[in-house]
Amino acid sequence: MQENYKGKAYDILKNLNIEEGDLIEIKKGDLRIRGILLPSYSKDDRIFVIKLDNGYNIGISIDNITEIKPIEKKSSKDRESERREVHNGAKSEIKIISTGGTIVSRVEYETGAVRPALTTEEIIQFLPEINEIAKVDAEVLFSILSENMKPEFWVKIAESVKKAFDEGNTGIVIAHGTDTMAYTASALAFSLRSLQGPVVLVGSQRSSDRPSSDSAINLLSAVITAKYAPFGEVVVNMHAESSDTYALVHRGVKVRKMHSSRRDAFQSVNDKPLAKVLWKERKLVMLNEKYISKKDETLLDAKFDNRVFLLYYYPGLDRDFLEQMLTNTKIRGIIIAGTGLGHTSSDHIELFRKATKDGIFIGMTTQCLFGRVNMNVYTTGRQLLDAGVTPLEDMLPEVALVKLMWVLAHEQDLEKIQNLMITNLVGEINPRHTLDLFPRWSYE
Repeated sequence: MQENYKGKAYDILKNLNIEEGDLIEIKKGDLRIRGILLPSYSKDDRIFVIKLDNGYNIGISIDNITEIKPIEKKSSKDRESERREVHNGAKSEIKIISTGGTIVSRVEYETGAVRPALTTEEIIQFLPEINEIAKVDAEVLFSILSENMKPEFWVKIAESVKKAFDEGNTGIVIAHGTDTMAYTASALAFSLRSLQGPVVLVGSQRSSDRPSSDSAINLLSAVITAKYAPFGEVVVNMHAESSDTYALVHRGVKVRKMHSSRRDAFQSVNDKPLAKVLWKERKLVMLNEKYISKKDETLLDAKFDNRVFLLYYYPGLDRDFLEQMLTNTKIRGIIIAGTGLGHTSSDHIELFRKATKDGIFIGMTTQCLFGRVNMNVYTTGRQLLDAGVTPLEDMLPEVALVKLMWVLAHEQDLEKIQNLMITNLVGEINPRHTLDLFPRWSYE
């Protein structure tokens, strides 16, 4: 029955023999709204929650409703199947691990407030279509804001992924806030160097209480990716365009959030996306055949040394400030986001030379994002090379930073650190580029 409804809304549903999962039609004046009745977690006993055909959920007050009628009953077979699927966590195919963000939040429609869905049941109620794709189980590892993510949390996520694969799951979905998702994706890519299946990070740019929310489609697409992808990689699955046609699957060490609010904010940089997801057709289409294949066993190696710094060079960067940072005994490595092909002012060269002689790793990336560093072209670049600065090819600055944290936790010798940093471990370095990788591929 309508276990999540109460008061006036419950009485109306009971009198009409309408249950959660039934297709209903509500008339308010000249407006007719048709959709599937979902559970309501509202404190307001006058609210119905409806899933529309376009995938969005809305709350409708019973006030001024002129008619409500059942259109199609959800079969008892479907209800029993759903209950069986939900409570069969030990036999799940896909594990959803929530770390926070709005991606699987549920809405209190009278206030607009959202809170994370806490159980497998709530996620299935939020997006019942998931049961059509795979048996899922879910857990909330922690509920934090994206900006509060830390290296020690990366370790916990990696451990949870390893455990989920060991339990027999064939794919993992990680719900995560979008702002630092690329950092976490990189951390997991280096920590899980062998994977039995895809690890799919997913988030939403707009919360589920907004008509333009991308949460439902993104989560559904992520489950499709986790179910059908042939690769054993850490990826990010998000909207590909402003409308709702498809999602893109980006390699976790080649993706960046490029817009603060657009739904298609994530873009592969210096690489093609691995796949696109046609969520309506429940179909995954591979776009990039250069992927890491699934392995027989998932290997965990999650440890990080956060005594690093990401230096975004700018004209006028104070030499004294830089010297103080470099002489800080806690610093073991610096990633520079330099200008153009990989430059800083020549005023800083001798400081870098002294730092590298003291065993501090200094790596060079470019602020340009697209393209790669080439420090042999101009005099300043060659001088920086001579000072011991290591060019990091086409690695994104934040990927290089996370990789350096991982490398420093494994090596003490500067030469070994340098060799690991320029070694392509999980697709973070693309040895060749074509100009059509800029600014973005077309997948229409």
